[in-house]
Amino acid sequence: MRRSAMALTGALALVVSPAISAAADPVTARSPVQVSPEGSPFPGAGPKGAPCNGVPAGAQTGTNYPGTEVEPWVSVNPRLKSNLIGGWQQDRWSNGGANANLAAFSLDGGRSWRLSAVQPRHARCTGGTAANKGDYERATDPWTSISPNGNAYFMSLALDIAQDANHAMLVSRSTDGGRTWGPTTELRRDTSPNILNDKNSLTADRFDSRFAYAIWDRLEIPDAQAAAAAKTTGGRGVLSRRLNSLRSAGPGAPTEFRGPTWFARTVDGGRTWQRARPIFDPGAGNQTIGNQIVQTGDRALVNGFDLIFDADQQVSDFNIAAQRSTDRGASWGRPVIVDRHRFAGVTDPTTGAPVRTGDILPSIAADPRPGSKTVYMVWQDARSTGGARDQIALAKSTDGGRTWRNVSYAINKVTSTQAFTAAIAVLPDGTVGVLHYDFRNDDSGAPLTTSTLLLHSHDGGRTFSETKIGSDFDMSGAAVAGGFFVGDYIGLGTGPGRFHPFYGVATGTPAAPAGSIFATTAR
Repeated sequence: MRRSAMALTGALALVVSPAISAAADPVTARSPVQVSPEGSPFPGAGPKGAPCNGVPAGAQTGTNYPGTEVEPWVSVNPRLKSNLIGGWQQDRWSNGGANANLAAFSLDGGRSWRLSAVQPRHARCTGGTAANKGDYERATDPWTSISPNGNAYFMSLALDIAQDANHAMLVSRSTDGGRTWGPTTELRRDTSPNILNDKNSLTADRFDSRFAYAIWDRLEIPDAQAAAAAKTTGGRGVLSRRLNSLRSAGPGAPTEFRGPTWFARTVDGGRTWQRARPIFDPGAGNQTIGNQIVQTGDRALVNGFDLIFDADQQVSDFNIAAQRSTDRGASWGRPVIVDRHRFAGVTDPTTGAPVRTGDILPSIAADPRPGSKTVYMVWQDARSTGGARDQIALAKSTDGGRTWRNVSYAINKVTSTQAFTAAIAVLPDGTVGVLHYDFRNDDSGAPLTTSTLLLHSHDGGRTFSETKIGSDFDMSGAAVAGGFFVGDYIGLGTGPGRFHPFYGVATGTPAAPAGSIFATTAR
């Protein structure tokens, strides 16, 4: 381990609390509505892709799953609470990305949804060209955020796999509630097969519509590791995720593995973006992933992420970490360790087949009440089960992310099964919500019955109650992308007195995988 070289600040004060006790204020959920389209919207889409990918027939690698929508995210318009904007991957590939990322909007609080008439042009299938900076075969990692004035942002990782190693972090802006999306801004583009910009998120400033913040990890991979990663479809750590496009080393390839955090911001409401730059380099052999920024009531920015030591080794050291900025991202402090991260990974309890989840991606949320410095983080952790099963862990900071206390390693209601892929959000009154999946209703045979649950706390995260969201589904009918896959993350928006779950569901069969995005309101 190389912790000594990091000089990280310790910030952990552990109090392991019980999973759940009874809580007041019951929350009920409406019947979900399907947000995403039935089938692929791209003509001619099939297992080898769609003509709109712009790749010669037979040149694509991997298997495409037309009509499979995964990995949703959602935002609520602070100016018009009935306006919600969401995004997801459309037509997922087995070896990375989708035919495109799609956006949809609601004007009635999530009761009904429409696809954006002009989509973010972040891939060829949604109108991307060389002229508009969207000339890419695929897109992934969709993210949305909305400024106080109602201007919305949509961010994607766009990438080529068949033709070259080109990829970029792209952002578009909507000024009409998500109906249409404007020109694409390229925050960072790389063409080397030994570089991968990955796992982006974007956060609009809560107080000043001039500012918004984009963040991601940028992996620098030497040639020997790149060759090995090209054959990898599973496993843990950085090289196991979306690296199948890497080729042999080219001129100027890095000589050692690194995975720093990169950051870009706009100070003029998205008209232009400042040059992207690294804000934290964990050093050789280490990386970050899952960077996500929230803003406290005193306007500080807090970036929550997974910090992986020895990420280039077979056995890595995972840690939940946080980093602060008090000048709107102009400068950033050194990270603090929130807690160790010890997860088991998720599998079908009967067959052992892998389920790809948000196991290495923490979720972070700030209490939005005026002046509040309270921040929460959740992640998958197996320590409460002796390493046997992932549960949902939670940590809380009351000083803006400087120190973290009251860690519970299992806030989920049913601890006898695996719980995974959690998103946390906080209502304007301080109510905490955590959306996640589990296998509570699965038995020893097929199907792989999966439930979607909303945990809610009305006492600052000390106790949680639970509300069932929608119907159970068969996870084994999902696309296979390093395991059964409905997304590395899940969406949870907030409005006055209500949560807006926005989540992926497998709707196919093992022989014909498919998936859809659903939305509901819980209050």
